[in-house]
Amino acid sequence: MVACGTAFLACHVAKYWFEKIVRIPVEVDVASEFRYREPPVTPGTTAIFVSQSGETADTLAALRYMALKGATILSVVNVAESSIARESDLVLPSYAGIEIGVASTKAFTAQLTVLALLAVKIAHAKGVINDIQYQGYITDLNCIPRLISQALSIDVAVQKVALKLATAQDIIFLGRGSMYPLAMEGALKLKEISYIHAEGYPSGELKHGPIALIDKKVPVVVLAPMDALFEKSVSNMQEVMARAGKVLLLSCQQGLNAASDGTWATISMPAAPELITPIIYAVPAQLLAYYTAVAKGTDADQPRNLAKSVTVE
Repeated sequence: MVACGTAFLACHVAKYWFEKIVRIPVEVDVASEFRYREPPVTPGTTAIFVSQSGETADTLAALRYMALKGATILSVVNVAESSIARESDLVLPSYAGIEIGVASTKAFTAQLTVLALLAVKIAHAKGVINDIQYQGYITDLNCIPRLISQALSIDVAVQKVALKLATAQDIIFLGRGSMYPLAMEGALKLKEISYIHAEGYPSGELKHGPIALIDKKVPVVVLAPMDALFEKSVSNMQEVMARAGKVLLLSCQQGLNAASDGTWATISMPAAPELITPIIYAVPAQLLAYYTAVAKGTDADQPRNLAKSVTVE
């Protein structure tokens, strides 16, 4: 899987789905580095390229490299008549519609949805999951519109927190499992439109360096749905609070009831099936960036130095 920017992070989420549900190994590469290391391509390789515009120069160059090596080319694009779409063996349109803002938002959630559908469909076709499991996943995916609508109701709570985040110079996002790419996406969005330095880390990596940054001036956003990794996420969060870190905890109400003591702020998310949790948690990641940008007075739609489609290397 190859992409740039936010699409690259969508690929990282999809890696969890493909490896856990489909049981096939997946490598994710950032397009600007991919072809320069001249990766070997074995027979039977499928290369998936993800792009909103379908014109991203680095992604298109990586696609052409893989095509010359004989890989099967599959693309997830929002512009059906784009260069990437035309040069693919199979195109999966994301149908996000025209996205006005430079920072990718609805394109990201649409990419995730397409990739989740693809993973479930392949797993069923391979016989890795049975008919009952397949229908269960489809039922979960059909919950997305309802749960995103519920997640959007947190905007008032996010606005209040964003007023405080707007005064920070550095912000850390933490997540485990599929929440790790969401932590990186939340940090990327915040950097893009509010111009605050932010980094996303896997929670378990705290002790390997980032914990040195923790003090009372650095807000730490913890994405911790009530899943199999919840207790580990809480343990990492407590390490932050033990060092005077200001924790903003995002979890469902059950998770907040279990772990909100001592946190700086909390945001209650709807409980969601594990498959679609990353799609639902994209909403607060984007809203935090948006309202922080509004609080700072920056242009959320046209951030400085950025273009909607990067067509040069």
